[in-house]
Amino acid sequence: MIVAQKKITVVGAGNVGATTAFLAALQQLGDIVLIDIVDGLAEGKALDMSQASSLCGYDCKITGTTDWAETAGSEIVIITSGLPRKPGMSRDDLLAKNTEIVKSVTSQIVKYSPDSFIIVVCNPLDAMTNAAAMFSGFNRNKVMGMAGALDTARLAYFVSEKLNIPAADVDCVLLGGHGDDMVPLARFTTVGGKGLTELLDEKTIEEIVKRTRMGGIEVVNLMGTSAFYAPAGGAVKMAKAILGDEKATLPCCAYCDKEYNVGGYFVGVPAVLGANGVEKIVELDLDEKEKNDFAVSVQHVKELVDKVRKMI
Repeated sequence: MIVAQKKITVVGAGNVGATTAFLAALQQLGDIVLIDIVDGLAEGKALDMSQASSLCGYDCKITGTTDWAETAGSEIVIITSGLPRKPGMSRDDLLAKNTEIVKSVTSQIVKYSPDSFIIVVCNPLDAMTNAAAMFSGFNRNKVMGMAGALDTARLAYFVSEKLNIPAADVDCVLLGGHGDDMVPLARFTTVGGKGLTELLDEKTIEEIVKRTRMGGIEVVNLMGTSAFYAPAGGAVKMAKAILGDEKATLPCCAYCDKEYNVGGYFVGVPAVLGANGVEKIVELDLDEKEKNDFAVSVQHVKELVDKVRKMI
């Protein structure tokens, strides 16, 4: 049973942050603080959500603020602040500016909620998760990034479209960085216990994998800004697993050293989330192609992290 008086801070009151706060309220995860640097933005959205409480069936306290003191004592802080991608912009283009933002935000988290868990949502996701860990100095199990949850949700939906089944019936696995070289693992993706390779032909699976890798930019090109419903859903699912001590296996950006021979970086892997944050990395028996694809993706993450370290 989740304790209603848990406290969750959502940093950034834009599309992703506001949607994250609203979904957390709908699931009664605890009291919510929505913080933004823009005067009135978080306050207005928090007031709107609070006024919807009797209609939507939640009774948690929702606070909007520009004052970090209001966030003190949070169990979980979800970082959504940062520049969103625009058409023609790669995740790498965001690196310098969002590194500055994560550094500033993390310093406030350390000051006001030193015992919290951090879930990073802003891009480039893997690099920003590594940055949050560096800037906070928190134990590695307490910092994680929301990427795999989003990417596998996209993969599940695309599979469900082809099979005409509910997306919730698709159990997906995905590794690597949150980018065009992520590694959706069709071999480990199942529907009702059956492997995806038994249900779809190779060409269709390749199309789904490609669309999953390009899932973010597909949304950007359609509406001119980054996705927010699915990313918010991924962040809230991770927060719920921690607050409820669910021991749920979820794909996320987590610290790996000897695991998968990563060598000390936060990358996308299946992980067990519970009351201690990232409690275990689930290591899969990869074939040679999967290992090579994962290594390529991890190398890209390492290159971005090295750039971040030079900025510090």
